[in-house]
Amino acid sequence: MYEHNFPHKRFKITLEFLEKHISKDLSILDLGVENPFSKIMKDAGYIIQNTSGLDLDDDVSEIESFNGDVVTAFEIFEHLVSPYTSLKAINCDKAVISVPLKLWFTGAYRNKNDIRDQHYHEFEPWQLDYVLEKAGWRVVDAVKFTNPVKKLGIRPLLRYFTDRYYLVYCEKISS
Repeated sequence: MYEHNFPHKRFKITLEFLEKHISKDLSILDLGVENPFSKIMKDAGYIIQNTSGLDLDDDVSEIESFNGDVVTAFEIFEHLVSPYTSLKAINCDKAVISVPLKLWFTGAYRNKNDIRDQHYHEFEPWQLDYVLEKAGWRVVDAVKFTNPVKKLGIRPLLRYFTDRYYLVYCEKISS
C-alpha cells in the first residue's frame, strides 16, 4: 500500500479501491486532464495517461484510440451531458469510476463563473449502474462513502453521515 498524506478522505478511499482491483502493471487512461489524484496514482506506481481536456460530450477520439488495459473516470461524468457516449467508446474491459451522489439537502454543484466547472448530473447509485449496464458494463464491486468538510453549519454536519461519493469497479460485458 502506498503511503501518502491525502488532502481528502476520498483520495485515500479511491486509491485503496483502485489497489484492490487494478494491478500496477496495467496501463490506465484517466479521463480528464492531469489533476491531484492522477498525480497520486502515478506516485503510487500506476502507469497512467490523461486525456487532453477535450469536451468528452463532443469528442471521444482519445478514449477510442486508447489501447491500454483500464479506464478511470474519477468525478468526471457529472460534468458531461451524456456519460453514455464515453462509456460506449471504451475499448478495454476494465473501468473504475466515481461520481458524486445526489444529496437530499442541497442542489447540484454549480459554478456560475466557469461553465465547465459545474455538475450537470449528481447521481443516485442506480442511475450510474443503469448507464453502465446500458453501455455494456457490469458492476463487480461498489462502495459509497462520506467526505466531511471542515466547516460549521447544518450541511457540513450532514456530510458526516450522508454518503457523498459512489465508486465502482466494472468490467465490460462480453458480447
